[in-house]
Amino acid sequence: MAVQLTAVMILAIFYGCYFSKMLAQRRKGIQTDQMGKGKTGEARTIELTMKVTTLLVPLVELMSIYRNISGLPGWVRYLGIVLALLGDVVFVISVRTMKDSWRAGVSETEQTALVTDGIYQLSRNPAFLGFDMVYIGILLMFFHGILLVFSAAAMFMFHLQIVRVEEPFLDAAFGDDYREYKKKVNRYLL
Repeated sequence: MAVQLTAVMILAIFYGCYFSKMLAQRRKGIQTDQMGKGKTGEARTIELTMKVTTLLVPLVELMSIYRNISGLPGWVRYLGIVLALLGDVVFVISVRTMKDSWRAGVSETEQTALVTDGIYQLSRNPAFLGFDMVYIGILLMFFHGILLVFSAAAMFMFHLQIVRVEEPFLDAAFGDDYREYKKKVNRYLL
């Protein structure tokens, strides 16, 4: 029961941060959710698929928590707790550091800043890294095949979003500043 409550707390922190940031930006007239909006072709497909997977994963996670499924040794569950909590920390810090430049998806119509300070000195994509850490942590806590498939699909879509949509956009929008930043800071951590 303690592992289940901890997992619910981890998800509440994570999604609480995500949705409270969206609400705070909406109050300022900023449309945070840009996934698939105004895009065509591959970018639209990637962003809409990413949106669907990120809506489905928490449902599968919550069902897994409720059923308390775990196909791994007990100590792995505790490793999952640590990883997911660290993911919460990374995600919250990354969203706070982005300030009003944070978006879910790429907006080609809104002007945002290239954020390279704080946690963005360690990773070009700490918000996605936080997502991955939480997803992997919950997976380790409640491991089963269905959760593995959904979590892996979402993380794959995050990576496609970064490589095929976000990085080309940032290169076009910020030019040499982004290319210099890209040389100095890794996509994730390593």
